[in-house]
Amino acid sequence: MTGAAFQVQGWCPGALRPMMSGDGLVVRVRPQGGRLSPVQAAGIAAAARAHGNGLIDLSARGNVQLRGVTEGSHAPLIADLRKLDLIDADAADEARRNILVTPFADAATDTLAARLGAALADMPPLPGKFGFVVDTGPAPVFAGIAGDIRLERATDGGLVLRCDGLALGAAVSESEAPAAAVALARWFVASGGVSGGRGRMAALVGRGILPDGDLAPRIAPAPALPTPQPSIVPQGALVGFAFGQMQAETLEALAALGSLRVTPWRMLLVEGLAAMPALSGLVTHGDDPIRRVEACSGAPACLQALAPVRDIAARLATQVPQGRVLHVSGCAKGCAHPAPADVTLVATTAGFDLIRNGSTLDAPLRRGLAHDDIDLKGLF
Repeated sequence: MTGAAFQVQGWCPGALRPMMSGDGLVVRVRPQGGRLSPVQAAGIAAAARAHGNGLIDLSARGNVQLRGVTEGSHAPLIADLRKLDLIDADAADEARRNILVTPFADAATDTLAARLGAALADMPPLPGKFGFVVDTGPAPVFAGIAGDIRLERATDGGLVLRCDGLALGAAVSESEAPAAAVALARWFVASGGVSGGRGRMAALVGRGILPDGDLAPRIAPAPALPTPQPSIVPQGALVGFAFGQMQAETLEALAALGSLRVTPWRMLLVEGLAAMPALSGLVTHGDDPIRRVEACSGAPACLQALAPVRDIAARLATQVPQGRVLHVSGCAKGCAHPAPADVTLVATTAGFDLIRNGSTLDAPLRRGLAHDDIDLKGLF
């Protein structure tokens, strides 16, 4: 293991239960079904300026995070967001509604996601990061996105209810899918999936414990499509942001162009556009080198980070070939990209450790590199 010890929180921030960071409270807003109306998006932008530092992040769970909120400004912020119908009744409801919905959803998928959200009131207590994925567009697009219980399309257009970590799932109808997802969550708990409050489905099935009966894995979902890149798609314009972060003014300008869908790829889908918006601060081409780099907030924005990381990530982006991934992490926790990358740099108290074809927790090839001495030539 590289670097110094880090603290695993075991839960994600919410709006009603924010998390302290180096630049203040992080307040995570979970849009219903991943959708933001123009009024809601503009309202979030205004709230970010009024009650935070004006920085807005897109999370890997398809959520919107406001940064720089203080203890004193949190309550007024929640009041403003509640007027926009963006706040749950309480923190428990907010934590349960951990649902990621494909941005390419049709009306049937939007309805299914809403029904699943309502059914979650019957769920047993689950680990803080346990989540659901509704990936029932024309074909799955979230193959690289973690989600403990997944609803996907089969090749015949039917629905598949699948445990993360298994290639096969159970066939379910549109009407029974929400209740079946809750039943699978109950099976997870009854089978010992909750371990110290941090259990995940993939870990449980990795131990050879599989659902049976109506929930038994039998059929495969349709082949997944490649991860989308910034481009014009049938639903509108997919626009990205360097490291998933934007200024409030950028979100406000996008809100004036149409309704938005939030994605886990740190992109927004601006519905109805036939051309890319001419706005600064956007990543509009899939071959932009910044799309090949993953980096967390780093120091000083993160309390656990041991160094700034985004400046070095931006500097090295042009050295990363197309189709490869560089991950630069402020500590060994690896929040921005828990999976292996072609090259991973991890900040430590002695400099950066360099790992090839691994995650932040794997053994480094080189240790203690100074910021200005890092060069990626010959590593890809």
